[in-house]
Amino acid sequence: MSVILGSGEHRYRVVENWAKLPEGWTFKDVAAVGVDSKDRVYVFNRGEHPMMVFDREGNFLRSWGEGIFKRAHGLDIDANDTLYCTDDGDHTVRRCTSEGKIELTIGVPGKPAPFMSGEPFHRCTHTALSPKGEIYVSDGYGNARVHKFDPAGRLLLSWGESGTEPGQFNIAHNIATDGEGWVYVADRENHRVQVFDGNGRYEAQWNNLHRPCGLYCCRAKSPTFLIGELGPGMPVNLRAPNLGPRLSIVDAKGKLIARLGGKEGPGLEPGKFIAPHGLARDSRGDIYVGEVSYTNWKTSFPDKPMPSLIRSLQKLEKV
Repeated sequence: MSVILGSGEHRYRVVENWAKLPEGWTFKDVAAVGVDSKDRVYVFNRGEHPMMVFDREGNFLRSWGEGIFKRAHGLDIDANDTLYCTDDGDHTVRRCTSEGKIELTIGVPGKPAPFMSGEPFHRCTHTALSPKGEIYVSDGYGNARVHKFDPAGRLLLSWGESGTEPGQFNIAHNIATDGEGWVYVADRENHRVQVFDGNGRYEAQWNNLHRPCGLYCCRAKSPTFLIGELGPGMPVNLRAPNLGPRLSIVDAKGKLIARLGGKEGPGLEPGKFIAPHGLARDSRGDIYVGEVSYTNWKTSFPDKPMPSLIRSLQKLEKV
């Protein structure tokens, strides 16, 4: 019997074993996932084949990126099916065609900016585009910054610093934009999403979130957002209920619409999560959830040995 998550208009059937991998291949951590205009699904992962491409039925199409990416972290796909791949291990953002040809590299491969210098990049995390094609990059692990580049990769401006005040960040982990040009930043360890105008002016923040990690804008006249929230990370609250890991769906003001999972803590059972890190939605409203399950295993299950193979990708089919 299929597992159903959510209620009302937001009900999703968990599709088990959706991705049909070539024999002997594994994803390891799926850091990010994206869907193009033809509903092809791009799985940016930390295995031997960094970018794997599937059709919407889960049939494997191709892979690329071998020998190029050090540590997959973020993925954004524009209306022309151009991919922006954020590599926090290599401190770069690469713009690629759907076949894997690199068109632009922002950042110096293998050479991080000084820690908390504010200069791009020190373990950048994710990328999003403005309606004009400008490139926003969250620079979240070794910086507390958002950078804005023109389409040719020239730096236009940067904002943010370490802290808890409006406009400050404690791991700017993910970034998204909407059709009006607003910028949304998952400020993970401050337990909030911050909202800015296109030039970095603080506008608002969304609270009542727990370590927002994944962030995806479902663009429409009235956009909604998918937020992947990590569960507790400390022994003292590790088994506390209602803290995730989970998916939340909110409106453009941050008002909660629905939550999927997360009441009983992490798990490998269908419909449970360990670490929802990358999110995307296809043209039919199905959601793809990439998880960094291997990285987060010891945090989620400190007393259990890690299995040799862990699920790190789920498809949630809209009912």
